[in-house]
Amino acid sequence: MTVQITPLVDALVRNRLAWLASGEDGRPLGTAFLRLPPGGGYADLELDVHPAERRCGVGTSLLQAVVEAAGTRDGLRSLLTQPVREDSPGDLFCAARGLRRVLRLTYTRLPLDGPLPTHADVRGYRLVHWEGTVPGELAATFARSRSAMDDMPMDDADYTPDPWDVDRVHAVADAVSRRGEILCVTAALSDDGEIAGFTELVVPGDGRGDAQHYGTGVLPAHRGHGLARWMKAAQIARVRARFPALAGLLADTADSNAAMRRVNDSLGYVPTHRSLLYQHDLPGPR
Repeated sequence: MTVQITPLVDALVRNRLAWLASGEDGRPLGTAFLRLPPGGGYADLELDVHPAERRCGVGTSLLQAVVEAAGTRDGLRSLLTQPVREDSPGDLFCAARGLRRVLRLTYTRLPLDGPLPTHADVRGYRLVHWEGTVPGELAATFARSRSAMDDMPMDDADYTPDPWDVDRVHAVADAVSRRGEILCVTAALSDDGEIAGFTELVVPGDGRGDAQHYGTGVLPAHRGHGLARWMKAAQIARVRARFPALAGLLADTADSNAAMRRVNDSLGYVPTHRSLLYQHDLPGPR
C-alpha cells in the first residue's frame, strides 16, 4: 500500500504537531499528534490507525514522520506514548517498532451500587468541595498543592512534571467545562488554611455512566495521616448523592504506586485491565 503522510497545523491545541496518513485515493488511514513541551524534555505521542488499515505500514509511516520531525527540535529527549492496552494491537505495534516499555498501569473501577466506604475525620484538617473552577480564595493554595503529584512513581519514563500556577489550574477547569463535563474536587485544608491534599473526579455532563478520576495527591509534609483515603471516601459519598444515576468511578494507577493502590483496594476498586506506556528515545545532540 502507498501511504501519503501530510503534516497538518493543529489549530485547536497550542504546541501540538499533527500528521494525516492517507491512501492513493485520498481516504484517511490514520493520524498522529505530538504535544511539544515548552521547555524541552519529553513529548507526548498519540498515534491511531483505522482498524481496517492496520498491518499495512500506515503506523510505521506515521511513526517515522513523527520521529524525523522530533529529531529537529532542540531539547527533546524522548517521545512518550499514550497508554496502550496490554496485548492490544497498539501494544504489539510499539514492541515491534522497538519502543521501550517504561510504565505499567492498572485500571480499576468502583461500582456505585454497593455500600459506600467510610473513613473517620482526620484531626487537624477539614474537607472542602467544589465543582468547576476553584473558588478565588483557594486558587493560590490549590495551585501550590498540585506539586503533591510531582513525585508520583513513573518508573523508567522520561517524565518531568510541568509547573502549576493559578492560570493553569483555571485552564484545566475550563477545558473540562468546554467538553460538557463536570470537574469535582475534594481537598483537605490544614489548620493554617493551606491545602494539604486533593482528589479530582470528572463526571459526564449528563451524570450517567462512569466518572474518571484525574489525580489524587497529598503534600509530603502531610502524608501518613490517611488523608488520601479520607478525601476519596468523602468524594465517593458526595458524587453518589449529587449524581444518583452515576454507575461507577474509574481510576488508573502505576503498578509501582503501592500507596495509592492500597487506598483504592481498601475503597473497593476492582481491577479491569492493564495498560502500558512506551517510550522512544531520541538521539542526543550531535
